[in-house]
Amino acid sequence: MKRRIPAIAALLALPATLLAVPTVAAASDDSVVRTDTGLVRGIVGDETRTFRGIPYAAPPTGELRWRSPRPAAKWDGVRDATRYADPCVQGEHPVGVASTSEDCLYLDVTTPTESGQNRPVVVWIHGGSFKHGATSVYQPEPLVTKGDVVVVEVQYRLGALGFLASPLLERSGTFGLEDQQAAMRWVQRNAAAFGGNPRNVTIMGESAGAYSVCDNIASPTAAGLFQRAIVQSGPCAQEYSAINYAGPRPREVAETYGRELAESLGCATADCLREVPADRLLAATDEAEFSPVLGGPVLPIHPAKALLTGGVNKVPVLHGINHDEEHGRYGAQEAATGVPITTAEYEGEVRRIFGADADRVLERYSDVQPAGLALSTVLTDSQWAYPAARSNRLLSLRMPTYTFEFAGKAPWYNGLAEPGWPVGSHHMSDLAYLFDLGLLQPLNASQQQLADEVIARWSAFVRTGNPNADDTQYWPRATPSDRTVQSLNPARVKRTNFLAEHRIGFWRSLED
Repeated sequence: MKRRIPAIAALLALPATLLAVPTVAAASDDSVVRTDTGLVRGIVGDETRTFRGIPYAAPPTGELRWRSPRPAAKWDGVRDATRYADPCVQGEHPVGVASTSEDCLYLDVTTPTESGQNRPVVVWIHGGSFKHGATSVYQPEPLVTKGDVVVVEVQYRLGALGFLASPLLERSGTFGLEDQQAAMRWVQRNAAAFGGNPRNVTIMGESAGAYSVCDNIASPTAAGLFQRAIVQSGPCAQEYSAINYAGPRPREVAETYGRELAESLGCATADCLREVPADRLLAATDEAEFSPVLGGPVLPIHPAKALLTGGVNKVPVLHGINHDEEHGRYGAQEAATGVPITTAEYEGEVRRIFGADADRVLERYSDVQPAGLALSTVLTDSQWAYPAARSNRLLSLRMPTYTFEFAGKAPWYNGLAEPGWPVGSHHMSDLAYLFDLGLLQPLNASQQQLADEVIARWSAFVRTGNPNADDTQYWPRATPSDRTVQSLNPARVKRTNFLAEHRIGFWRSLED
């Protein structure tokens, strides 16, 4: 039943390459900030100052391809920081920007225009299946202005350039994570220049960005680089499998693919791999899946195992998913093609995925109709909610944890009709409450009210490690035995029985 889903929104235009402008700035010019590598000139608006395309590492090109990030070079004069940098190498996708540029290790900083010091810093790690994404997709002004925080958005190597594992390449499989950590070290050195507090840094991500946050929680090389973490739609206990590629990959699996790729490219040495043009490498890996690879100093063990043993960076965590994660995938498929998923297709997909357990799954979800909604619900519960429930328990064993799910009617994709069944809070829809995101419809009145509360809670958390804010319902700290999470719903924010809502007992029974 595998179908290629058409693009759900127009791709953003490819941003221009940065230029260094050799001018001298006046000391009182709020558009100019001194970083540890030189002066940058950004954009001063009524409510925010924005600095785009600041290099945090050297271009990972030529001999530096598939190597750990190196320091960015210093420059003279004032560097233009008004335009986005080129995205990292990636194909076309609604949440990315097509690019073959390897000179992409840049970050953007957005801070309130009003002067201030020691504001909390949020380091945003974008999603995109570890293959797509760019800082230009996410406009952080709502979070910056309403939350009074500094937001740093990071680009990191994607696909094969960020996560290929090969015996030919030293420290391979985690270069994208190393990029994220290099950006965090940049924040430690430079946050104060933008009014931020380098001792109060929250790493925050969604989807692949959320899995990255989990990996950094488990990474010994990230120790001390952040004080809090927000995980949206990327359960820390997610395991890599034949039907879910998001979790960290076992090294033997990743290196098997690495050998096959090198052979297909006619390469038997690292030097040969480093000479393969980016467009050829992108074409050769178009159908491949990537995620960080286990083993080595950056990610020695799976985050779930690290949580079990206690070998993690212990910081307060906000952790959760969306109630209807897979409704976006299959709802968009039905809406874009105009062809509903049939019962036969639904049953065939369940049998392909769950094998000997398929009859039990079909029986347990026989109350959900039509077929497209049933398939979306089965996969949301099994591939998102079940690992999220395990993650909630493991996290709350080790550190202060607050659990949530976004629920209710969230914004749908811009320019796309909805399917004939409720799409609810689908994958990525939570971002509409924190960012200006052209991919999704504008917020209605009740959704805007929830957005204001979400930003109030998120900003309270990044300040104090606690998401309780004035005039909001009390949000208790999670315990390992909790059945409930905070339901963030435009209709009403309340506690909800997460285990019952997603039939977690049934999914546990399949493992007995």
